[in-house]
Amino acid sequence: MIIKCLAIDDEPLALSKMASYISRTPFLQLSGAFRSGCEAYDLISKTRIDLMFVDINMPDINGLDFVRTLHDNPRIIFTTAFSEYAIEGFKLNALDYLLKPIGYNEFLKAANKARSYLEPVTHDEMKETASDDYLFIKSDYKMTRISVNDIIYIEGMREYVRIHLDSAKPLMPLISLRSLEKQLPSDGFMRVHRSYIVNLDKIISVEHSRIVIAGKIYIPVSEQYKESFQKYISSHSLG
Repeated sequence: MIIKCLAIDDEPLALSKMASYISRTPFLQLSGAFRSGCEAYDLISKTRIDLMFVDINMPDINGLDFVRTLHDNPRIIFTTAFSEYAIEGFKLNALDYLLKPIGYNEFLKAANKARSYLEPVTHDEMKETASDDYLFIKSDYKMTRISVNDIIYIEGMREYVRIHLDSAKPLMPLISLRSLEKQLPSDGFMRVHRSYIVNLDKIISVEHSRIVIAGKIYIPVSEQYKESFQKYISSHSLG
């Protein structure tokens, strides 16, 4: 798998070094190097980017705030000369945090962590690890076993999905919503929108074209899936 990368750093020497590290790493591909997050916006909106190396201390908008503005953002590895930003970086689900000056060995270790995280889960892997009761999900560079009953809903996010769980933080494996849908028991889960699958046992109520599930979370039901969802509701209604 080739990982498409961006490097963002306002310091020319640091940016040049990061770009050279990316270019010399066989499984990374440098898609762009920018002096600020603002300069990178256009490319991010038009091109699939898998991983960004983002400096935190930058003028205009710092790296943390820049990442917060992104929707369906790529995975992030923060770079900075100040260790006190590490906690904030990990709160944004950063894969890693590199403290300047950054040697190639440190860079490669972080890049390999990203590769382990981003390697797609194949259909065969899903079949080997799936059962009616649990799934093994590849996320955060490890395979995590989750109970199917623990899934509240699943949200599609381009190449990723976000699996929302009752008893743990969400998981974000690199797999399509369609592929994951095929592995879930059809009598317990339903696609109700191009971006959502819900656990039918977690439904609290239905209000107009929205499903209310645990924790007062509202999930839209799109026209494409409204008929099949209505059939399910009718088959489980009294009177």
